[in-house]
Amino acid sequence: MLVIDPDECIDCAVCIPECPVNAIYAEEDLPANQIAFIKINAELALADGWKSITKRKPALPDAEEWKDKTDKIGELVR
Repeated sequence: MLVIDPDECIDCAVCIPECPVNAIYAEEDLPANQIAFIKINAELALADGWKSITKRKPALPDAEEWKDKTDKIGELVR
């Protein structure tokens, strides 16, 4: 999982089409079942160990396994 620092985001929307699993939404388009991720994203963006990404990286090895799973909040390790 990647997070976007809401204090650094300039709402340019460039990240939305770049996400390979369509997991990024403009706030006004966020599905109701994803609202909890607003708070989680903000918390994790400031947490120790979550570093800014400055270059494109390949998907994680298990990305395909996770991309279609739903109800992943219980799986999140902080």
